[in-house]
Amino acid sequence: MATRSHPSHYHPRLIEAAAAMHENRLDVAERILKPYLKEDPFDVRAIRMLAELAARVGRLKDSETLLRRALEINPNFNAARVNLAMVLGRLGRAAEALPLLDEIFAAEPDRPGNLSLRAATLARLGDFEQALELYEQIVAETPNQPRSLHTYAHMLKTVGRQAQAVAAYRKAAAIDPAMGEIWWSLANLKTVKFSDDDIATMKAVLGRDELKDNDRFHIEFALGKALHDLQRSDEAFAHYAAGNALRRKYHPVIPGHLTEFVTRSIELFTRDLLASPGGNETQDPIFVVGMPRAGSTLVEQILSSHSLVEGTAELPEMPLIARREPGHYPASVIGLSADERRAAGDEYLRRSAVQRHTTKPFFVDKLPNNWMFAPFIHMVLPNAKIIDARRHPLGCCMSNFRQHFARGQDFTYDLSDLGRYYSDYVRLMAHMDAVLPGRVHRVVYERMIDDTEAEIRALLDYCGLEFEPACLEFYKTERAVRTPSSEQVRQPIYKDAADEWQRYDAYLDPLREALDLVLDAYPEAPATFPQR
Repeated sequence: MATRSHPSHYHPRLIEAAAAMHENRLDVAERILKPYLKEDPFDVRAIRMLAELAARVGRLKDSETLLRRALEINPNFNAARVNLAMVLGRLGRAAEALPLLDEIFAAEPDRPGNLSLRAATLARLGDFEQALELYEQIVAETPNQPRSLHTYAHMLKTVGRQAQAVAAYRKAAAIDPAMGEIWWSLANLKTVKFSDDDIATMKAVLGRDELKDNDRFHIEFALGKALHDLQRSDEAFAHYAAGNALRRKYHPVIPGHLTEFVTRSIELFTRDLLASPGGNETQDPIFVVGMPRAGSTLVEQILSSHSLVEGTAELPEMPLIARREPGHYPASVIGLSADERRAAGDEYLRRSAVQRHTTKPFFVDKLPNNWMFAPFIHMVLPNAKIIDARRHPLGCCMSNFRQHFARGQDFTYDLSDLGRYYSDYVRLMAHMDAVLPGRVHRVVYERMIDDTEAEIRALLDYCGLEFEPACLEFYKTERAVRTPSSEQVRQPIYKDAADEWQRYDAYLDPLREALDLVLDAYPEAPATFPQR
């Protein structure tokens, strides 16, 4: 298709839309952009703006489609290519972004942001050493740029260089104390204690009328952590609640959607269907599923301490493959033939191979949300291991409420939503236990704390692995960890966190009501589940 040229100045409506996006009034920007594109469907700048808007609200596939459309119209539109590489990274398809990066650098070799994009892409692919070298180069060139320092600190944290990470975060906060992500990143290390001066600075920043919502909710969560550490639980909960409420305003949960999904999965994934042959017979993958903040990173760290197991990351491949079939999952995969199931298993192994950097025969995929796809995992990888990391519902859900997730966990912003989500998760896993007894191995967090060695031995036995003492000293294993629990798994198991939820007991009635019978039955599943 022929490209079209554009005037050097933006149309007034595009300027208005850009201002609305800057102020986070995304609904206003969308109301401007869509009618404008009906009048001028070939304005690639407007298409790119709409793609950026889609990405900011989590519609990443829509964003990808729009950006590819912009590049089809104008193949030389490098800004759209940069956006596309970012979106592919967020979609878990970082390998597809690498060729785009070559084109981006060829067109704009000296643009500083391109180096950051390459570093972020390499980090997503698990090449932490090269990514860290690039981040060090970026920081050397822009030593007083808080965003560069922030991303550099993230990478230092990932590879276990905590003291240097804290120093980089602190330097960034000194330069721009209103950048909320910096304060939350310090809080998210879990091991940093904020000083009175830190708390005073964060409170002063919150008092600014012009503070953007994105900075505000990050600081609310960071203040919650600071006050939690000081045992000022009522004040801490107030800040957690404020941060969650603000976050939920932009990411509301559709009531009943997950419950309908689980009900449909239970109806369709019958004993006979799951017993039918098909899929890739490999035993390489070990899936760790369950709720976030339930001990999945701990399980991964224990397994990755074994000489035969490689830890990778929270891989997005299985949901992508499951949802790719025409129609809506789960109905879309029920009619797959044995060959099609094997092809899906083959594809998973091919896509996940980019995250494997050793010759160890087994690897861990610890995407917690894979519990939704546990029946499909069995269909396409019948010999893969599936481990359900489970934690007391009140402790687990309150830990999620106190955790700010960057994306993908919208149910964590409300206690009732959390209770319903936990209940639906238990319901689907109970179905797996009923139709495939013994197929899923359950690791109960409290049991792991009480009798660590026995639980580790049982875990290794399920995986067909010989016991190795290194698994008991998992906290000594040096490896990159890319989750909020990165620093916690670098120290021995401690019991204090298991009962922290009790400090917030007075606020948990909405959670108890949503959990209902699931709470009473823990750690088992109830015989019946609440009717939604």
